[in-house]
Amino acid sequence: MNEIIRVIKRRRSIRKFKDEQIADSEAQEILNSALLAPNAMNRQKLHFTLIQNKDLLDKMVQRIKKNMLDSRIAPLVDRASSPDYNTFYNAPTVILISGEEKAPFIQIDCRAAAQNITLASESLNIGSCLITSSGYLFSIYRDNDLKNELGIPTGYSHICTVALGYKTGEDPPTPPRNPDVVNHIK
Repeated sequence: MNEIIRVIKRRRSIRKFKDEQIADSEAQEILNSALLAPNAMNRQKLHFTLIQNKDLLDKMVQRIKKNMLDSRIAPLVDRASSPDYNTFYNAPTVILISGEEKAPFIQIDCRAAAQNITLASESLNIGSCLITSSGYLFSIYRDNDLKNELGIPTGYSHICTVALGYKTGEDPPTPPRNPDVVNHIK
């Protein structure tokens, strides 16, 4: 089995991280891998915000939590009401992925970059977790001030986030996969 397939099979969503920050060289390698993701017509209308500042991450979690509670959507309220709720699972590094709002296929482009981030992280033995609830960071108009603070370009919207950190030793099993979703036509 080749190394890429081995990494794909080994990668899991990690939700427990060491407090230790990932090395700058590793973060750069992960971002370089994100930049190499396929994107529609090579327009490269993605933007990555790497955050390693704990105070800013805590501020973001509080904003997400408030917006989830204000949503009055029962499952979100239940989740955000948990005393140990943390959108990013206390990961020391978070990468927000944004895309130009008018770019065709930008959702696919950003998610391809997210996949590259998770696979590059796994290849470096760094845990990752793809997070979409981080969209509640910008769920109401007043949250645009945070877009400016995070350096997200005008005309770009948050698509998803990847939490990163060294693994604590947690090795979740592979969740069962449904083989019935494949239709093979020869």
